[in-house]
Amino acid sequence: MKTSFIYLFLLAGLLPTLPAGAQPLTLEECRAAAVEHNRTLRSSRFDLEAALQTRREAFTNYFPQISASGGAFQAQHGLVQADFGVTIPQMGTMNLPISMVKRGLFGSVTAVQPVFAGLKIVNGNKLARLGEEVGELQLRKTEGEVREQTDTYYWQIVSLKDNLSTLDAVDRQLEEIHRQVELSVKAGLVTRNDLLRVELRQQEVASNRLKVENGLKVSKLLLASHIGVDWHDFDIVTAAWSEPEAPGSYYVSVEEALDRRAEYQLAEKNVEAQKYQKRMERGKRLPTVGVGAGYLYYNMMEKDVDDGMVFAQVSVPISAWWGGDHALKKARIREEQAENDRLQAREMLAVEIEKTWCEVQESYAQIQLARRSVDSATENLRENRNFYQAGTAPLTDLLDAETLYTESRNNLTSACAAYRSSLARYMRVTGR
Repeated sequence: MKTSFIYLFLLAGLLPTLPAGAQPLTLEECRAAAVEHNRTLRSSRFDLEAALQTRREAFTNYFPQISASGGAFQAQHGLVQADFGVTIPQMGTMNLPISMVKRGLFGSVTAVQPVFAGLKIVNGNKLARLGEEVGELQLRKTEGEVREQTDTYYWQIVSLKDNLSTLDAVDRQLEEIHRQVELSVKAGLVTRNDLLRVELRQQEVASNRLKVENGLKVSKLLLASHIGVDWHDFDIVTAAWSEPEAPGSYYVSVEEALDRRAEYQLAEKNVEAQKYQKRMERGKRLPTVGVGAGYLYYNMMEKDVDDGMVFAQVSVPISAWWGGDHALKKARIREEQAENDRLQAREMLAVEIEKTWCEVQESYAQIQLARRSVDSATENLRENRNFYQAGTAPLTDLLDAETLYTESRNNLTSACAAYRSSLARYMRVTGR
């Protein structure tokens, strides 16, 4: 627990500051703030921008490869050492040592345009473009997850606020019961033991209130961190638990939802990427052809020499064939594995979509049951209050009825929050 409070304190220090007295936010405003400030979303945008730069970098491989080099040297002795034979009449042949090229300058510039590179450049660009598409899908997937989490935090706060409202109503009821029992004790109609029972129930409600208030503070902090606002002045607009709309209007078929899911589209992109990887592997064993031009300058013997040239080059990776066949087979296996993963992803996503829809229907049915429970508990509390005032029912029955009323109200609140959260989850798993 101590570690959790330290973590929350540090997390609060990282949040941006809003002006004092900031207005409470609606659900739509929380969603908009999350889209703009959520750090997970921001990281996904960085990944997408990096993928864009990778695609642009890959495109430059179509351009000529230009290089320049140059240098100067100073040798201790001449780089060219030789003996020069000279024949002098009457002296015979003499060897004269010659030393040349003791210092010099040189430089060159070359440009090579790839003509054929085993399709590695073409497939590399397609792979880079695919990486950018994957980044876009990852961003869309993260946006859906962030939106769902925003809704979950929001309705959790609404639920806790409604629990506080229920506790307020219970407090008022217990205060009235305490007043009546206190009068009865003074009149000698009941023992002081009944008054102690009421006070114990009041203390239990006070303990529950403390737990709910602390839970509300933590939930606000989590939502504020999630959407990137200062938690000190953060609050939400209290939403009423109106009669929720039936889930039928939200339903879409599993096949339609699968085509929308970013996760399934990512699995398809993985299959496509493995195909390009296989082509890249095949291209490593093909010859490369290029044409180029160059300029050369040097000064070795106190004389400037420069010249231009054009050339063609062919490179055949002979040794790449030794292990290339195995590498190509491995690439084919990876492609088959990606296809298997795609089919598995489709099956699992279909199960997830159907399961989430069942949870939506179940949570909606729980609301109807919880409403009937509240109506029954309200009527039970009213009757037991009348019976107690008439002296035909003991205090324990009245307190039990009040407890049932509190539990039914809290169950209704939890059911409404669960329905809203399940709807948000269903919208995400159906790609909306």
